[in-house]
Amino acid sequence: MTITARKAGVLGLVAVGVMSMLAACSAAPSDTSTTGAAKSDFLPCMVSDAGGFDDKSFNETSFNGMVTATKSLDIKYKKAESKNANDYGPNIQNMVDQNCNLIISVGFNLKDATEKAAKANPDINFATVDDNEITAKNVRPIIFDTAQAAFLGGYAAASFSKSGIVGTFGGMQFPTVTIFMDGFADGVAYYNEQKGKDVKVVGWDVKSQNGAFTGGFDANDVAKTTAQGIIDQGADVIMPVGGPIYQSAAQAIKDSGKDIAMVGVDTDVFISDPSVKDILLTSVMKGLDTATASVVKDAAKGNFTNTPYVGTLKNDGVGLAPFHNFESKVDKGLQGELDKIKAGIIDGSITVESPSSPKA
Repeated sequence: MTITARKAGVLGLVAVGVMSMLAACSAAPSDTSTTGAAKSDFLPCMVSDAGGFDDKSFNETSFNGMVTATKSLDIKYKKAESKNANDYGPNIQNMVDQNCNLIISVGFNLKDATEKAAKANPDINFATVDDNEITAKNVRPIIFDTAQAAFLGGYAAASFSKSGIVGTFGGMQFPTVTIFMDGFADGVAYYNEQKGKDVKVVGWDVKSQNGAFTGGFDANDVAKTTAQGIIDQGADVIMPVGGPIYQSAAQAIKDSGKDIAMVGVDTDVFISDPSVKDILLTSVMKGLDTATASVVKDAAKGNFTNTPYVGTLKNDGVGLAPFHNFESKVDKGLQGELDKIKAGIIDGSITVESPSSPKA
């Protein structure tokens, strides 16, 4: 993929989830009331991916959006937490049995179970976070052009790097993961062209679509070893893509004793997990909470549509978090440069395109 001063190629978005081969019984749904008496019998529900609702990332942020919406509407909600892939179908069926009006499934791996349930229950509306493959009148995709924000993150990482090497690695090689890695690498390449530099990216090659992956999304020794491999190649900025794996990367960074910064993903990790704030340069964010809240409110008001919600820089569906503790450490002109790049992506003078880019 060739990068020019006015164009950066990126990978589009599908979705992410964790596949497990371990058998388990589905988690029982929980019923939670919001403050105050319910003003409506509309009942929104959510089924998590295997990361669970306390992953400080993808599932948790999506869930927070539903909670925000139900509080503003003064209605109840239900949720079912998946422990592994065997829970997806049963958990969705639990929500159907609980008479949910809207069922939101979080993650690409719930696609098949969601599609099956949607076909079997045409009177129930569904929404899929990070999946755009189901074509049905009662299914609304919630998707994000994350590469736009990751492009900004890559540019910032290249600007901050002292070693001239930055790195990224993923949980599993799903498009929803590699879209971050593509955008990150292309942002680095754009920085190099603008500044006449040669900052290198390790852990991911855009042209060959090959790179470093842990094979899952758990914070474990494999994730820590993978992060260490990136560090051993000289990277002083690392972006782990895949929910909790960032926790293992943070531990590898701390154990190294080196001056290495991390870029978070999905949410502003500085806020969601203050334990890593001292090493966090910034985060590449999806507006998961904003998106799910919007979809719940639309459905509750009788305005459900199967037209995809597509998060972009223009509608604040994706974005780059503040530098927080690193604000005094980055180049003084960096934020202004990022603002101009963002404006260029929004007005089309800097093109972000890919065959698999989200399409409304």
